[in-house]
Amino acid sequence: MSQYQQDIDTVATLKASQKGAWEGINPEYAARMKAQNRFKTGLDIARFTAAIMRKDMQEYDDDSASYTQSLGCWHGFVGQQKMLSIKKHHGTTNKRYLYLSGWMVAALRSEFGPLPDQSMHEKTSVPALIEELYTFLRQADAKALGELFKQLDVAKTNCKDVAKIQAQIDNFETHVVPIIADIDAGFGNEEATYLLAKKMIEAGACCIQIENQVSDAKQCGHQDGKVTVPHEDFLAKINAVRYAFLELGVDDGVIVARTDSLGAGLTQKIPVSREPGDLAAQYNSFLDTTEITDVSALTEGDVVLKQNGKLVKPVRLPNGLFKFKDNTGFDRVVLDCITSLQHGADLLWIETEKPHVRQIADMVDAIREVVPNAKLVYNNSPSFNWTLNFRQQVFDAWSEAGKDVSGYQRDKLMSAEYDSTALAAEADEKIKTFQRDASRDAGIFHHLITLPTYHTAALSTDNLAQGYFGDEGMLAYVKGVQRKEIRGGLACVKHQAMAGSDLGDTHKEYFSGEAALKAAGEDNTMNQFDV
Repeated sequence: MSQYQQDIDTVATLKASQKGAWEGINPEYAARMKAQNRFKTGLDIARFTAAIMRKDMQEYDDDSASYTQSLGCWHGFVGQQKMLSIKKHHGTTNKRYLYLSGWMVAALRSEFGPLPDQSMHEKTSVPALIEELYTFLRQADAKALGELFKQLDVAKTNCKDVAKIQAQIDNFETHVVPIIADIDAGFGNEEATYLLAKKMIEAGACCIQIENQVSDAKQCGHQDGKVTVPHEDFLAKINAVRYAFLELGVDDGVIVARTDSLGAGLTQKIPVSREPGDLAAQYNSFLDTTEITDVSALTEGDVVLKQNGKLVKPVRLPNGLFKFKDNTGFDRVVLDCITSLQHGADLLWIETEKPHVRQIADMVDAIREVVPNAKLVYNNSPSFNWTLNFRQQVFDAWSEAGKDVSGYQRDKLMSAEYDSTALAAEADEKIKTFQRDASRDAGIFHHLITLPTYHTAALSTDNLAQGYFGDEGMLAYVKGVQRKEIRGGLACVKHQAMAGSDLGDTHKEYFSGEAALKAAGEDNTMNQFDV
């Protein structure tokens, strides 16, 4: 017996026990409403989606072609439309997630207005967006199931296709998918991280991404001035997130440990080493230092360390920050990643300055010498100039192979004049296969684009504004938006139904019967789209 039929029978039994007091209750309607609200709390969602991620991680370990993907979404409606489109075009949401970007929360969701990615936005806006995204995804479920229930009623009347539609209801695939949620550097100390992580998990997050920058000096991973924390500080925050998961009963919650060490040349403090070779000593070994041979040369306030039997003075900037040695980023990344995985993290995030498979693979290979199943979440970032990067990669490969590149200027390869060339075609093919290649060769389990819907909103608005306020007038909207919506089968062309008017009509009918005042009558202009 299906869950749907079990719910009908359960409500029918409960109704009978009320001895006539519930005559206005239809057991099938109640079962439908229950099916349309499968997830009662954010913790239900977190537990459900954590299991999905764990399954996907195992499948990736078995076959690197089973990588996962997501796009960053800054509003519940954007996330909802993304998942509706995925189901429409690909038939399933399997291995497709959502990404919640701290950058977009800062830029688009703060009450202060647009902010840079420096953890200046309200920390509560992060769990609020998680809750909003899942509210919209649950509404997508309710809408889709509502349409199936209407089809079932028609099928019962016609005695046709009842079993087929019933099977679609019984095997309905939810739009609720995992969200990888960005907690930045934890918005404070480890207690602050724990408190915020709890709110995020209670809102539905099964996966939290945390980075090893100093919380109050946090910078966007693709900007300068990044300052990292010692391993002990970062591991304390990983512990804080894990405790939050365990306290709330999401025992298989996922933690992504992000390292910005490849582009971070500074640290705020020097950790205390208690024995040779411990984590603090390893961290301090990367400091840029000068040997002290004459103690009298030290000045008031100088900091001195003993390393390998010698006195050394770390390079300290006017702002009090300490500098790492040049060209140590690779080794610091590897140590960050190994240490994080050995102390509770599940996945890694390495922020790089360019999308280069071999560069990423070299670091992952070094990590896997110690942790063989290490795998990454990777930012296919809009901060990279993908066209220029990959054209230059092809240019360099051709040059190294002795191929004639005299017809190209390396620093001008972004120019449209190269768009139809063989070099551009090869570069585009490498971009097309980048995710597949990097998942196979560089251990990338999850590919995401952090800010895509920020850019698509800007681009589509620019296109509409150009035509609508120009010579095209209303045709710019009709040809560039509405006609494409209709022909593309986008559900949101019926924006009233997308916003819930049909669901509301159905509920009114459940509650009031024939007396219900409904919006979807013959005079509803949305009927014009039934073509």
